[in-house]
This record gives sequence, structure tokens and C-alpha cells, in this order.
Amino acid sequence: MEIQLQYFLLLAAALFCIGIYGLVTSRNAVRVLMSIELLLNAVNINLMGFSNYLDPDEIKGQIFTIFVITIAAAEAAVGLAIILAIYRNRDTIDMEKFNLLKWYYTVNNE
Repeated sequence: MEIQLQYFLLLAAALFCIGIYGLVTSRNAVRVLMSIELLLNAVNINLMGFSNYLDPDEIKGQIFTIFVITIAAAEAAVGLAIILAIYRNRDTIDMEKFNLLKWYYTVNNE
């Protein structure tokens, strides 16, 4: 029994919409990173679904998925490092309080 392409696309579209919603509405930086991960996982599901549907004998979609997962892991590590650095300086991870350029301007011009 083979899963049809429509189911892969429906799941990927749902994950992508949840990721976009979380990206737009979230004020927490960790939630924004999690939303970006959801977006990348939706892309991975699309790659796997189309690879399975178009050419089930080759593994081109799976190879691209491995690359996307690797890039997502690097992005998560860099993003968490930036968030930790900002948290140490500002004691918050609220996205609306990240006025770093304004903070830099006021500190250096006093």
C-alpha cells in the first residue's frame, strides 16, 4: 500500500501554515526558531513526497532532505547562540525588546 502524493502535500501544507503562523504571531525568540524548523520540515516532507512519487528508484529527494536537515541543525545552533548572547545582555527573549541598534546608539552617544 503506497501513500499518495496528496497526503504528503496536505501534511506539508499544514506544517508550513503552522510555521508561518508561529513566525508571524510569536514574540518569543525560541518559538520563532521552532517555527522556522517547522517550515524546514514541511519542505523536507515535500522533497520526500515528490521523490517517492516522481522517481521511487532513486534517492535524490532523500539526499536533498539530508542537506536541509544539516542546514537546519546549523541554523538552530547559531540561532540559539545568538539568543543566549542577547539574553545575557538584555535579560529577555521577547522579540519586541530587541532594539539592539537603538541600545547601541544610546550607549555610545551619552
